[in-house]
Amino acid sequence: MRKKIIAGNWKMNKTFEEGLALVTEIIGMTKDEYSGSAKVVLIPPFIHVNAVSKMVAGNANIQAGAQNCSNYDSGAYTGEVSAGMIKSCGASYVIIGHSERRQYFNETNSLLASKTDAVLKNGLTCIYCCGETLEEREANHHFDVLKKQVSEGLFHLTAEQFENVVIAYEPVWAIGTGRNATPEQAEEVHVYIRNLIKELYTAEISENIVIQYGGSVKPDNAKELLNQPNIDGALVGGACLKADSFLKII
Repeated sequence: MRKKIIAGNWKMNKTFEEGLALVTEIIGMTKDEYSGSAKVVLIPPFIHVNAVSKMVAGNANIQAGAQNCSNYDSGAYTGEVSAGMIKSCGASYVIIGHSERRQYFNETNSLLASKTDAVLKNGLTCIYCCGETLEEREANHHFDVLKKQVSEGLFHLTAEQFENVVIAYEPVWAIGTGRNATPEQAEEVHVYIRNLIKELYTAEISENIVIQYGGSVKPDNAKELLNQPNIDGALVGGACLKADSFLKII
């Protein structure tokens, strides 16, 4: 049975001290109030990854991740961070292909495929993001967009590699806008993605892969979204920057 994953993407927020304070608060609150029914992943900016990893070490319910990585192992790539470096800091997850990376940094599906390879080669779990814009949704092209993103980014992987992939469906029109897909819209897309995987791989792989929803997930809409049978958790943005709202989603 798939276990839900609630991941908090801090994006470019929190100074080092603020980040440590947030993690301290989350750890304290989950220790007292959380039953462990979902995995929790804290995904801060790179400067926090090592410290956060150490803070959650030994905690069965909480792990750390990074928001991006280079497709290169090492070398003269100023400003980049490799998957191997991320692993050496103690993280377990890496987000690949967030829509903000696609939009602002022109990341293509082929680049994301090579980043996914780097993540998996280093024994980390890849959270691979996909999602359509409002224009693509209104033109009824969202399924075509999602098929292209998922197939070009992931369908070169072996069945064994797929065991370390999480897919996050994040409709671009719902990220940071306060507007989210209805549970029915999100469920429809999750079923579509699961069927794409079933067609190319197997029903077992399709049934086992975790597919999260992201896009303005908040305490007041999380329960309805996460009650859908094919929504296996959430990739949370703004609501993960405060311990109390993040805990309510968890």
